[in-house]
Amino acid sequence: MFQSPHAMPVQHLEPKCFPLCTCTHLVSTQIPRPLFRSSSEAHHTTNRHRPTKRVRKSKVVDDLEASRANGVTIDVGIFAAVLEACYELRAFDQGVRVHRLIPTNLLRRNVGLSSKLLRLYAASGRASDAHEVFDQMSKRDASAFAWNSLISGYAELGQYEDALALYFQMEEDGVEPDRYTFPRVLKACAGIGSIRIGEAVHRHAVRTGFVYDCFVLNSLVDMYAKCGDIVQARKVFDKMRSRDLVSWNTMLTGYIHHGLLVEAVDLFHRMLQDGFRPDSVAISTILTGIPSLKLGRQVHGWVFRLGFEWTLSIANSLIVVYSNHGMLDKSRWIFDNMAERDVVSWNAIISAHSKLPHAVSYYEQMEKADVLPDCITFVSLLSTLAHLGLVKDGERWFSRMREKYGIEPSMEHYACMVNLYGRRGMIDEAYAMIVKRMEFEAGPTVWGALLHACYVHGNVEIGEVAAEKLFELEPDSEHNYVLLIRIYEKAGRLDDVEKMRMMLVERGLELETC
Repeated sequence: MFQSPHAMPVQHLEPKCFPLCTCTHLVSTQIPRPLFRSSSEAHHTTNRHRPTKRVRKSKVVDDLEASRANGVTIDVGIFAAVLEACYELRAFDQGVRVHRLIPTNLLRRNVGLSSKLLRLYAASGRASDAHEVFDQMSKRDASAFAWNSLISGYAELGQYEDALALYFQMEEDGVEPDRYTFPRVLKACAGIGSIRIGEAVHRHAVRTGFVYDCFVLNSLVDMYAKCGDIVQARKVFDKMRSRDLVSWNTMLTGYIHHGLLVEAVDLFHRMLQDGFRPDSVAISTILTGIPSLKLGRQVHGWVFRLGFEWTLSIANSLIVVYSNHGMLDKSRWIFDNMAERDVVSWNAIISAHSKLPHAVSYYEQMEKADVLPDCITFVSLLSTLAHLGLVKDGERWFSRMREKYGIEPSMEHYACMVNLYGRRGMIDEAYAMIVKRMEFEAGPTVWGALLHACYVHGNVEIGEVAAEKLFELEPDSEHNYVLLIRIYEKAGRLDDVEKMRMMLVERGLELETC
């Protein structure tokens, strides 16, 4: 059979592609997978192999580009294998380079190849590029793969309405869903909080026979819990024929988020009784939610016996548990003995000392450790400086947050600054921070901090302005009316006190705390 001199058989390219294309081997041998390996070990193992993978990915794509430039026809299997590897290793930029090499007609008629490219774009957050590939596919109704990838991409980006619209189009076009379709769609339902659509998807899963699939059922539990129906979430959980660790973690998280702490602890006990070894996710979840120090110590005991004590997420949670109960020595001991720390660790220990000078010291240590602060770090730091009354330091760090770290101030940061000025009686400066420096409308936390400062320091004029804003933002909050009444009382403006009391009565609010 005649062969074009420019055609390169697959076997000629395979040796060049082997390091990248055998992504299953790379993932299994280079990425630390054991569930209970220490975070420190995982961190160092990953770093050790990262340069090798980067070089391999780039080298293979370089070879493909050189081959195409020389007029070589590359087999579709090579493109598919390289795209698969780019997806597995999250080498999205390399995947885009590969896309430029694929002939348009080949991509349009080969559903497997276009599906892999679509999935890569969706996973990288480039939903518009993914949808463009999707629209050009000639046989996209052949399987649910392409639909699932695009739905997942939209859901991960928080574009839940687009994800659901695609699901409805999928139904309308008669494309059969698979076990991967429903979890992605249910995530979108949870994202918009629509239990009505979630129930419809649940019925669809029943009709198509996926209602006994653990993967699908876990997503149903999650959807019902996030949409506010924790009772239905538990019903789905109890009817599961078999459960995995994700099942328990999902139900546990649902209880914690709904404030059902007794039920969460009971479920945790049952999880242990059923022979499940909880992972760091389950333990961190339960630690974060329990209000009782006794329960916290009990869970800490389980953690110690299971050998999880120094897992990063659990150690971070333990710092919070002990600091919430005023046991700062215990929090410091855990922090000091951690083999590695991330920004969450530093935030936890800074927040634990938010009313003490130690917080500033910990922040300085954080900078020396080359750990980049985030927005939460500065909320804790500014809150500390407000408690200590260090105005100049607060102004300096507020400016540095944006100038050095590129962190734009949020509502919480502005509330901290208003509180900082207010505590020192600098009411005019606090008010100017709101009306002159904020780049968005101030919320209740900001105006509330200003109103409280006006009450403490007896500033009637600005107090009235802050109160009026709060009456608009929180019309049913009795606390704001009470503070203004007290401001009037301190100023001896008894007629205004009586007017405010009448306003409270008209709005059906209680007067007991006045």
